[in-house]
Amino acid sequence: MMADAMDTTAIKKLDPMDGRSLARLGAVQALYQMEHSGIGVNGVIREFQNYRLGGELDGEAIRDADPDYFEDLVRGVLELQGKVDPFINRHLSKGWTLKRLDATARAILRCAVYELIRRSDVPARVVIDQSVELANAFFDEGSDEASFINAVLDKAGHEVRPDEF
Repeated sequence: MMADAMDTTAIKKLDPMDGRSLARLGAVQALYQMEHSGIGVNGVIREFQNYRLGGELDGEAIRDADPDYFEDLVRGVLELQGKVDPFINRHLSKGWTLKRLDATARAILRCAVYELIRRSDVPARVVIDQSVELANAFFDEGSDEASFINAVLDKAGHEVRPDEF
């Protein structure tokens, strides 16, 4: 069973995390929201930076997400989507396309592949591990989605950064 991408349950499952981890979570939520609401990139970034990143959750303080990293992920995914989506499609099992996947899984994969392609300052294994943690936060622990995301990103990571494996 998938948790709603806008549900705070995902944050609770991932706490405590560093600013970049929370930025990844926010980016996945922002991409999900953009896909379902039609809100533009500037609007969603402004909304998340003003109201959703950091602050409190159920009366408990949570660490602030890295706002610059969040914005880089969201804008980067959108700017490179013409490269990212075909790249993901090449690494899916035969008969599968990105469009067939759950919107949350799509957002996780898009963020991770963008990071693998453009953020060489982040080790590939960190990108993959964090993405699997996000999948476990949004979907039931040990779900097929988390395993699927791990497999796709492992193949992608080996292609983009073979020297790290």
